[in-house]
Amino acid sequence: MLLNHFPIIGTLIGAFVMLWGMMKNQKNIKAVAAAIIISMTLMAVPVYLTGEPAEERVEHLPGVSESSIEEHEEAAELAIWVMAAAGVASLAALLLQYRSASRLPFSIAAILALLAFVAMARVGYLGGQIRHTELRTDQQVSQQADSYQKEEDD
Repeated sequence: MLLNHFPIIGTLIGAFVMLWGMMKNQKNIKAVAAAIIISMTLMAVPVYLTGEPAEERVEHLPGVSESSIEEHEEAAELAIWVMAAAGVASLAALLLQYRSASRLPFSIAAILALLAFVAMARVGYLGGQIRHTELRTDQQVSQQADSYQKEEDD
């Protein structure tokens, strides 16, 4: 569970370090930022792959909504692709920085990293709603309580 939070926070840190390196025009700072984003991309893979086994463990617990799990899963599928794009762009920027003085590769990588952070943060928020009812809206909680009551009646 702890590993799940690293791609979210790490990607944000990497994006800001990359933006800082671009503002200062420091190759070493941009290289560190690219390495952070690449590391977070690699870390996101096992996080993503553990989603299905985690679903199997919680889907039958009281108070767990199938619709919450599905929404989380769909968000995770999008986020892993955006994260992969950020990682590939960061790797490309890192490799190209010594061949070209263009800021474009790092700009693309920074934008993709920020988008990956947003996508990953959304996945984390939706994942939190699966077991933390305090994060859900009143309507979601009442719908879930109704469906749970129907299951008990059957």
